[in-house]
Order: sequence, then C-alpha cells, then structure tokens
Amino acid sequence: MMSLENFRKETKDWLQANCPESMRQPIRSEADICWGGRNWTFASDDQKLWLERMAERGWTVPTWPTEYGGGGLSKDEAFVLKEELKAINARSPLDSFGIWMLGPALLKYGTHEQKLKFLPPIARGEIRWCQGYSEPGAGSDLVSLRTKGVLDGDHYTVNGQKVWTSYADQSDWIFALVRTEADAPKYNGISFLLIDMDQPGVTTKPIKLISGKSPFCETFFDDAKALVENRVGDAGQGWEIAKYLLSHERAGIVSEAAFGGLNPVSAAHQSGEVEADGKMSDPILRGDVARLTIDGLAFEATMRRVKEEADHGEGVGARASLLKYMGTELNKRRNELNMSALGSDGLLWEGEKESDGDPARSWLRSRANSIEGGTSEINLNIVAKRVLNLPGA
Repeated sequence: MMSLENFRKETKDWLQANCPESMRQPIRSEADICWGGRNWTFASDDQKLWLERMAERGWTVPTWPTEYGGGGLSKDEAFVLKEELKAINARSPLDSFGIWMLGPALLKYGTHEQKLKFLPPIARGEIRWCQGYSEPGAGSDLVSLRTKGVLDGDHYTVNGQKVWTSYADQSDWIFALVRTEADAPKYNGISFLLIDMDQPGVTTKPIKLISGKSPFCETFFDDAKALVENRVGDAGQGWEIAKYLLSHERAGIVSEAAFGGLNPVSAAHQSGEVEADGKMSDPILRGDVARLTIDGLAFEATMRRVKEEADHGEGVGARASLLKYMGTELNKRRNELNMSALGSDGLLWEGEKESDGDPARSWLRSRANSIEGGTSEINLNIVAKRVLNLPGA
C-alpha cells in the first residue's frame, strides 16, 4: 500500500498536470458550477475536460468503491486529495444531488444491481437527480405526505404532487417518498422510489422566487410509472432511508453553504477595498471578515472531527442537525459580508457583466438555507433533544 506521503506527492503532481488553469479560479456565478446530466451544456471545454479527467480516476466520488465508479480511496487519502485540491484553488468538477444524497443511500440500502445501474453514471456526471420529499401540507412534517404509489405488476402507478423540488425541470431522475402501503401506520407505509422524469405523466412547473431565478419547482405525477426494481429497500422502508439520506443532505447543504461560492475577500478585491499591501481599507469590514474566517475554520475542524468519529462507527446521526444549523448561519453571514464588501456594485441586478446580479441573488437565496433540509427551528429542537439531552426539550 502506498504511504500517505507518497500518495500526496503523486496527487499533487497529477493535479498540477491535469487541472486546467481556468478551473483554478474562484467560482464567480452559477454558470461556473457543473451539475452534469443528460441535457447538461458545459460552460467551457475546460469544465468538460476537468470533469472527464477526475471521473476517470473516480475522484468525483473518491471514497466510493471502484466497481461503482469511485476512486476506492481511504478516508485519509480522500482528505489528502481534498487538501491538495484546495491548495490549488481547484473548483469542484461536479456538484450533484446524486453524490451528496442518493449515492450514500444507495451504497447502504441499494441492491448490487441498483448500484451498478445508477452509481457509475452519477460519478461520471451523466445523470442528474432531484429530490421528491416535500409536498403541499407535508414540509417539515414529511410523514403527512399523500403522493400514492399503487402496485401494478412490475411497477407502481404514482399520482400526487411534490413541491420545492430543486432543479426538477432540469433533472433526469427523481428519488421520491411515496405512500405505497395504504393500510400501514403512517411511518411504515412509505417507500423510496427512483422515478424516470422523462416519461408521460411527469410534469414540472418552476416557482419564481424573490431572487428572480427559480431553482425550485412543483412536480406533478399523473399515472407515472416507477418500476419495482427501482424501489430502494423494502416496501414501507422509505422513512428509514429518508432519515439516513437527510443527514447527508444536511451535510451537503452545510458544505456548499459554508465554503462554496463568492467569499468576502474576493468581493473586497472586486470592489477595490483591498490596498496594495493586501489589507482591507475598511477596519470594520476587515474585523468582520476575520471573525467569519476564524469561525469558518473552527466549523471546518468540527465537521472533520464529526466525520472522523462517524468513520469509526459512531455515525453522524443527530449531529447533522447541529452542523446544518451552524453552516446555515455562516452562509448567511458570508453573503451579507459579500454585499457589504461589494458596496453599491453588489446591488447590480442586470448589466453587461456575466456575474451582474449574482451576489444579490446569492444573498437572497441564502435566506432559504434556514428552511431547506429541515428548518432551523426543527434542527434546533433535534439538537436540544438528541444531542444535548436537555430536560423538557
């Protein structure tokens, strides 16, 4: 087995040789993020090349088994890779709900055939997923969902409506919670189904937001079909799988929210707030950025500690709620500081520059972090009850 020191050297050399220079620049806007999928249009040849090279090594999902498209790396090797990517400011080659959420659930609950069918395309960025959890009347109280699936031979016939399905209008497949056991207790009557979006009976409708853009959609099922072979776990096991997936969703929201996108230092450079000696001219802004940076480093260290404990069999469990809440608060602070650093330029909504409006839209979008993946109130209740064991909580 290669030593970690040798692995680091080999990784550093490979990244230097294979990461295009344009992929070592800070993300400026949504267009710089690669989501993949059947209908994906790459923003540049370098974006496509970077994804292909990383996927070929399995490094879009470094710890997944190689037979399922992963890199087969140990946790320590994956951390080294993450550090070396960060050292050259490399962009993520692929952002994917398939990687953050569905992949871990399939690895734990899926059959070998399901893993072979779905995981390698996820790793290569060939299939884009959305999440079908929330419904009108079933948001934080997910167990009240009413979308039904009726067994009919080799498939379920699905009818109902989902809401807040991020990027549903651009996704290839949806992983959805569907009530399939009508007479079972409500927690036990839900199944976890994988449904092809490209079929009659599946329609989407974007929801316009205050940011002017619309990542969220309503999704309607009218006699849509979901093959039984694409049900993950047993019939009625969906609630258990959903809870496991939610812990990964919250970790994914945290990671993207706390460390992704424009940061206040880059924003200050853009607005000319940084002097020749590298010092920000506004002392209040300088202090706020320093505090955010320190809090971000402390949060990153906490995430790493929780992850290491999880790797030793303790699981993330309810601590995902703690991380999600703190990541949400950090992201809101980061976006507010971005706006402060940009000054009046941050108010631009539309203009000649490609990134015009992105800081303001990102700031508005960050307000949704307090709701998605479980509201801050729900997560604080979980922390009080299951992490701190507070009396009366």
